[in-house]
Amino acid sequence: MTTFDEREKSFEKRFALDEELKFKAEQRRNRLLGEWAAAKLGIAGGAVDDYVKALRKADLASKGDEDVFQKLRKDFDDKGVSVSDAELRKAMVDCLAQGVSQIEGERKG
Repeated sequence: MTTFDEREKSFEKRFALDEELKFKAEQRRNRLLGEWAAAKLGIAGGAVDDYVKALRKADLASKGDEDVFQKLRKDFDDKGVSVSDAELRKAMVDCLAQGVSQIEGERKG
């Protein structure tokens, strides 16, 4: 095997790992975001897990994060909960960062 082939395989492996980390981080973000939103919406108990599942399902509707944002925006509007778009987008970013941090911590230890 040539050095080029070895480098190519290395890049392919790294890409697969990056995609796996991205998927896991987005799923973790959705869980954290769902829990945050559920608290604001007054959802408690076992209904929180159901809400998180619904949010994860909404994330599969289309590529990207806009489907998650739209679901949350609609849920807050339907319940009359005042959350600005900026606050919602900040929560999405913060939850993703927290999810990445948690996953990296799990990988190290």
